[in-house]
Amino acid sequence: MKAIVLTDQAAGTAGMTLTERPEPPAAINDVIVQIHASGFVPTEMEWPSTWIDRGGRDRTPSIPGHELAGVVTAVGYGTTGLSVGQRVFGLADWHRDGTLAQYVAIEARNLAPLPGDVDFTVGASLPISGLTAWQGLFQHGRLQAGQTVLAHGAAGAVGTMVTQLAREAGAYVIGTGRAADREKALDFGAHEFVNLENDALKDVGGVDLVFDVIGGDVQRRSAALIKAGGTLVSVVGPVEARPTDGLAVDFVVEADRAELGEIVQRVRDGRLRTNIGDVARFDDAIGALNPTTRRSGKTVIRVRP
Repeated sequence: MKAIVLTDQAAGTAGMTLTERPEPPAAINDVIVQIHASGFVPTEMEWPSTWIDRGGRDRTPSIPGHELAGVVTAVGYGTTGLSVGQRVFGLADWHRDGTLAQYVAIEARNLAPLPGDVDFTVGASLPISGLTAWQGLFQHGRLQAGQTVLAHGAAGAVGTMVTQLAREAGAYVIGTGRAADREKALDFGAHEFVNLENDALKDVGGVDLVFDVIGGDVQRRSAALIKAGGTLVSVVGPVEARPTDGLAVDFVVEADRAELGEIVQRVRDGRLRTNIGDVARFDDAIGALNPTTRRSGKTVIRVRP
């Protein structure tokens, strides 16, 4: 099969090559998925799991990418819940070869059925962004109707999901980003927008939940805005700043079939819009994953035409 392969951590995405790799076998509880589309997160190049296995051993050459949409072509021993020919989407394991390939071996529990009226490109854009927003807001942030959410990076792939899901849940959403992000953040449902380039964050009143995708100084300043009993939720590693009277949680997104089902149903009925920034053919993927200009939204690779 064709696959994009990483061999040099120092080179990052610039070290990607499109090459031939053996098709993966289906282990116990696995399925093999013929990938039609794969989502990609640029920060994956900084994740230890991209380069080493769970035992700390070098696992290059490795195949990146963890979001997928495709069709099940084989089922491993003991696998239940999915069948050959079924359309699926989901989130591949961090430490296994990923989804920028024509086929992937993946645990069945990491996948959910993809309805026939949802395009593979849309399905591949949802797992990381959608699950991160869902778990950060409802599982870790315990969001309730009437609360105020400060959503950093509100024009990005995760931020637009946070905004829409929080607003649907009855929250008031303050989006943040660069000045150029204002229109997009408001279009995806933010009630108001704060420009981080002019230090306007200091003018924000008390909030119940901060959803942090930036870290550093922005995280520290945001912690001071949280009301008593509120929560700072971060996806950028260990929390450096904590609210005076509240919780601070950092988490790594996990695959969840039921939550994927909730997310894709919202896409189907129009309650949730995807934020796809660029779609490229597999043969053009390396160029798309090394953009020369800043892009907002999810990059999706169409592995199968």
